[in-house]
Amino acid sequence: MAHSDFNSVAGAHWPDLGGLAKILGQSAGHFASVPLAGIAADSRKVREGFVFFAMPGNRADGAEFIPAAVAAGAVAIVGQGDRPADLDRMVGYLKVPDMRSGLSKAAAYFYPLQPDHVVAVTGTAGKTSVAEFTRQILALCGRPAASLGTLGLIGPDGADYAALTTPDPIMLHQILHRLSLDGVTHLAMEASSHGLDQCRLDAVKLEAAAFTNLGRDHLDYHPTIAAYFEAKMKLFEHLLPPGRPAIINMDGNRGSEAAVTAEMAGRHAVTVGKNGVDLALLSVAPHAFGQHITYRYDAVEYSVHVPLMGTFQIENVLVAAGFALAMGENPQDVCRALGDLRGVPGRLDRVGAFNRAPIFVDYAHKPEALSYALEALRPFVSGKMIVVFGCGGDRDPGKRPIMGRIAADKADLVIVTDDNPRTENPMAIRASILSAAPEALEIGDRAQAIREAIERLEPGDALLIAGKGHETGQIVGTQTFPFSDHDVARAAIEALT
Repeated sequence: MAHSDFNSVAGAHWPDLGGLAKILGQSAGHFASVPLAGIAADSRKVREGFVFFAMPGNRADGAEFIPAAVAAGAVAIVGQGDRPADLDRMVGYLKVPDMRSGLSKAAAYFYPLQPDHVVAVTGTAGKTSVAEFTRQILALCGRPAASLGTLGLIGPDGADYAALTTPDPIMLHQILHRLSLDGVTHLAMEASSHGLDQCRLDAVKLEAAAFTNLGRDHLDYHPTIAAYFEAKMKLFEHLLPPGRPAIINMDGNRGSEAAVTAEMAGRHAVTVGKNGVDLALLSVAPHAFGQHITYRYDAVEYSVHVPLMGTFQIENVLVAAGFALAMGENPQDVCRALGDLRGVPGRLDRVGAFNRAPIFVDYAHKPEALSYALEALRPFVSGKMIVVFGCGGDRDPGKRPIMGRIAADKADLVIVTDDNPRTENPMAIRASILSAAPEALEIGDRAQAIREAIERLEPGDALLIAGKGHETGQIVGTQTFPFSDHDVARAAIEALT
């Protein structure tokens, strides 16, 4: 970040330790006037004049890296414990009670600009689609808009695939600052349970927030489903300012509880969907690889053909529409925009066809998402519904037989293959899935599994390749190898045609 970026903020001063200490509710004493050139929570990224956040962690304590940070040029340290006795007396030190929240506040101090209108969506499934649909709606309404999440940063000029679902606070505020400088006024972002639990969004100024649904996921991180839901509710209970709108998908699991949580926390629940009141879905009918919907908003009925498949996509669309309306967009403009939405990469993405049978790639790697995707395709299948999928290693093992059962119940032919096995035994992962889908075929090589499925397609069939979606790599052990479901499927189609 160049010095001019800070100076572009009216009345802003070059950051110093006194200013940072004030933001963190501390006192810098005689170190107050020490200028700061940057911020880092990784000692390897420390440069001359930086402040180093010695973050506690599960694998390593950041306090162990204080000497390395000082050697690299750190002029101040922020830590959770008392000042280390051996710390150079010329290096400033701030003790804060909550390092994660403190890092977020510090990142916002160093990178103070944010788009004028920022909204965040949480939930197990649909976050990526809601964020991207919101960006598309706002762009179609003439706003310079961006989305941030699993697909990376997508702005008016295209995509930057360097982001995470919820980036670390320093990266996040660098992105917000850059977007504001670039003239982006509207941003829709994903809020993962990890990001919320780790306070990564604590300093983001939110205009509205949303909840899609709750399913089984991330139980390798959260001890229980209740803890997982509680982490997501932090978005409404702590981060969204009181009185602001909380867009709730009432057709999603735990929607009613989310709405009650938001209202009890003093936020205004805006309910959407078939069971919603504020933006009520009146009818939906599949038509021409899309759906015609009628909904009511503010006592007015609107009808539009949405070029997306699956009732779950309509749920996502209505949440996105709720965001746009909450940000003040004209209801007629929002309705027209719904008719021009484009599918999100790797979400029921039609990659081609063989024997007149369509082939779709979807990111579904959770039980609910796999169920939604198969249900979305079923109305368009007069023959066999075929699915190829696996489960990731080093992640919640309990969902594997659940997904196997869903596939066996909702598809006519199931091929179990590898996803991202990571450091687990791929055969053990497949065996867990197959325990609930004993009639399924087992083909460990994912490319071979996809080719086998395509070869079996006949007119009237459809194929769903689930689990990896937009990903362009497969993680085996600790290495990532180039792999794209899209590319493998298209190559198979070409070879068979």
